[in-house]
Amino acid sequence: MIPSRLTTLGHPQRLALFRLLMRRYPDRLPAGEIAEVLDLKASTLSAYLASLMQAGLVTQHRVGTSLLYMINMAAVRQTFDYLFLDCCRGRPEICAPVSISSDTGQAAMTGQISNGKKYNVLFICTGNSARSIFAECLLRDLASDRFNVYSAGTRPQSDLNPFALEVLGSKGHDTAHLRAKNTTEFTGEHAPQMDFVFTVCNQAANEECPAWDGQPISGHWGMPDPVKAEGTDAEKSLAFQQAYGALKRRIEAFAALPIETLDRIALQRAVDEIASQPQDTFQ
Repeated sequence: MIPSRLTTLGHPQRLALFRLLMRRYPDRLPAGEIAEVLDLKASTLSAYLASLMQAGLVTQHRVGTSLLYMINMAAVRQTFDYLFLDCCRGRPEICAPVSISSDTGQAAMTGQISNGKKYNVLFICTGNSARSIFAECLLRDLASDRFNVYSAGTRPQSDLNPFALEVLGSKGHDTAHLRAKNTTEFTGEHAPQMDFVFTVCNQAANEECPAWDGQPISGHWGMPDPVKAEGTDAEKSLAFQQAYGALKRRIEAFAALPIETLDRIALQRAVDEIASQPQDTFQ
């Protein structure tokens, strides 16, 4: 089975599909959205999905009349375990990525997140004008003693959304320091090294981005874009209130995690569990 999986992932477009589903985990994606993101014909995508399912790397789920696709994380872990334990004979000094091959990096990869430090957290969406700004303000005001909090956009707007600012103001958040920022501000040798990186919109998670230095814990907390809400000002404002509420519950759950006592595997699992909660749970 492992050789079959490696052969399947040896095809560039099947690998791109695998990477997309990994970035969106634990989401289940409809074929139409996958085809749009990867610019694939339906027949081509169907063949690629069939190959990945045959290799055991992707699962198919029927919800009503729709077919949704998701990474089979157990199979992915089994494959990585094989490469690390069998091929590398469990030798982290020769198998770890260069970015985490130092002693400090190895501790972060296999052991607990360091104690006695403030953790750097980055929230990303496309425009950095609403959802990621909400997340930045919420976590900063909730737990600034434990976290340095940032937000950015893959294609940031020039101005923050006025409805978002209105919601933040009504909740008592200080908005004077806020501005839209590009994710490039948080890359490079002088940028702070992130411990956690969260995408809060599907579009940003769908984009191909370089891996973050230091291998931070990552999560995808995608939710509808309130900027796209239509109707009266009251209806638009409600969409922003709902996005704020959904993020608030997730961030409260994240801030409550006993980070210092969890190893990376347990911490990643906890972040994924927060992401997998139905959005109506957080309204």
